[in-house]
Amino acid sequence: MGAWMSLLNEKASRTVAASGLDWVLYDTEHDSPSIETVDRLVRAVGTDGALPIVRVVWNDINAIKKALDTGAWGVVVPWVNTAEEAERAVTYTRYAPEGLRGCAAGRPASAWGLTSREYMDVANDEVMVIAQIETRKAVENIEAIVSVEGVNATFIGPSDLSASYGVRGEFWHPKVLEAMERVVEACDSAGIAPGIAFARDLDHHRELIESGFRFIGVGGDASFLSFGCRQTLAHIMGG
Repeated sequence: MGAWMSLLNEKASRTVAASGLDWVLYDTEHDSPSIETVDRLVRAVGTDGALPIVRVVWNDINAIKKALDTGAWGVVVPWVNTAEEAERAVTYTRYAPEGLRGCAAGRPASAWGLTSREYMDVANDEVMVIAQIETRKAVENIEAIVSVEGVNATFIGPSDLSASYGVRGEFWHPKVLEAMERVVEACDSAGIAPGIAFARDLDHHRELIESGFRFIGVGGDASFLSFGCRQTLAHIMGG
């Protein structure tokens, strides 16, 4: 379980990361943080709590390289529709000879508390690649996508997936739910974690877990702050 981080504040990031979550995610696809800001926040989180992950703007070698060089432990790659696109994403995260990532490991190594040599020795095995599944085409190719070595998880985007199936905004439409079920089954067969960006409400998280999801966005730093304030006031005023 993890959280979306939008406040872009070191203390907020450290607080959420230390709460018991497994990961925190900085979004450079639809949110506005610069790579300098992501670098600062990833280092603020460190390695003592939830692992910092970056959603990159696109399946692009430069975007993935910059995200990983902050010291992030993984990347969510949007709009992965084919096995070939998944293979490219994995290649961009790996040092040679397995991939195309440039060997300048000083910054990510320091974020992990390692030497450059130690980091390069383990990064290819430890860095996570999460393929975002958000189109009908991706669902049709899901068995091939999850069979790509190096893909560790999928991440369903209900918003785009509903649009792709012609029911934009109806995130839990039967067509979308059927597609989600196929993704979960394919991930289970491949031995990787099926994921989803968000749930309908708090109780829905339990349903998602029961249906097989294992990599789930459960909220964000701003929503947690709002929820905590509202719950505190409700308790004080309502007894």
